[in-house]
Amino acid sequence: MIPVIIVIFVLGYACIAMEHKIKVDKAASALVMFGLIWVAYALFANDANIGGELMEHLGGTCETLVFLIGAMTIVELIDRHGGFFIITRRITTRKKIGLLWLLSIVAFFMSAVLDNMTTTIVIVMMLRRIITKPMERWIFAGIIIIAANSGGAWSPIGDVTTIMLWMRGNVTTVPLVMYLIVPCIVSLLVPLLIISFRVQKQPDSMLMADSPKLKLPAGVGEAFSRAVFIMGVSGLLLVPVIKATTGLPPYVGVMFVLGILWVVTEVLYGRKRGVEESAKNRVSKVIEHIDMPTILFFLGILMSVAGLQSAGILGSIATYLDENVHEVFTIATSVGVLSSIVDNVPLVAGCMGMYPVVTPDVLATCADPAYMQAFTQDGLFWLLLTYCAGVGGSILIIGSAAGVIAMGLEKINFGWYLKNVSLLALIGYLAGVAMIYLETLIFQI
Repeated sequence: MIPVIIVIFVLGYACIAMEHKIKVDKAASALVMFGLIWVAYALFANDANIGGELMEHLGGTCETLVFLIGAMTIVELIDRHGGFFIITRRITTRKKIGLLWLLSIVAFFMSAVLDNMTTTIVIVMMLRRIITKPMERWIFAGIIIIAANSGGAWSPIGDVTTIMLWMRGNVTTVPLVMYLIVPCIVSLLVPLLIISFRVQKQPDSMLMADSPKLKLPAGVGEAFSRAVFIMGVSGLLLVPVIKATTGLPPYVGVMFVLGILWVVTEVLYGRKRGVEESAKNRVSKVIEHIDMPTILFFLGILMSVAGLQSAGILGSIATYLDENVHEVFTIATSVGVLSSIVDNVPLVAGCMGMYPVVTPDVLATCADPAYMQAFTQDGLFWLLLTYCAGVGGSILIIGSAAGVIAMGLEKINFGWYLKNVSLLALIGYLAGVAMIYLETLIFQI
């Protein structure tokens, strides 16, 4: 059974990695892989409780998917109402160094509230209105990729993998922010300082004197746009607070916020006269544009990894690493580098399956409690994994959603990024890991 399941997973993973070569969407490959793994497990396991295992894994997976659907709808609603113009219109500098630092800082904090993909789209589209030559935008776009990935790693809602770890209880909000915000800042600051010397030597003539005025969508005034932006962003920031104060799962909070936004926008649109219905961006219309293939990809990946966990494969891998590596920095840092080559979602899901959160009762009975302490809630391994999986994707342009988006929008060449940005991203990534190591010495994480 185990060899068959491993072969299915490897082949499925290869199809996901080569989706552009084989011309098959990675969501389709993930769903086929999910089905085949569980069919193989059901045929060979002879486990009478396989249905119960499947439902247990599906319940946890659906919590993540419902949260993502809610968060993606809120972000799309803000965008459709021109909410992000509030940020873009306030960027007035035309000096390259100032622009580079300003956009990087905006991307870093924006991605902590939204997500690295949306942040990259907004910032890159902004760059097109400011920098005239496409090739000269690539340097800026490369740093934006690093900023977006670094910014998403320290926030519980900033990156898909961070959301996964946060929702499953591997990490909680306060320790996540407290221990990772400084390493994430360092992972951006180091490459930003290095690239600043290169940009400083170039003339400012490549910048446009005036960017075209951004227009709000039809039927949306300044007050309407500002209201949706403030309510949407405030609502997303409120989700971790609701979880911390009530103990309710995050998807409850995000759906509550979406419901509030839905009611408010319906009331506001109901008062508008002279605007065609087709021009109104109601939630019922906006939700049609949610990236469902991505949601289905997560379903396929998470349930495939759940199959590996039920079959005992992930437990065997964890035992091997414990016996032969037995060092959390090496394991997590390697996962981060690997996430620049393959998708970080299955990598993180695999680690979560390999290492269940260690409770205090289990820790008391462990043969090596000092090592297993790293796998408790908010333990060193989970904080490291959160950082490494998010920031490590910047090392290659194909290693993160932000990189792939920038690559598509600006037609950035893989080889150019490898030559001009990858080393900077790697240096920043390792500097952040070093900062976490320093924190372990100071705070005894």
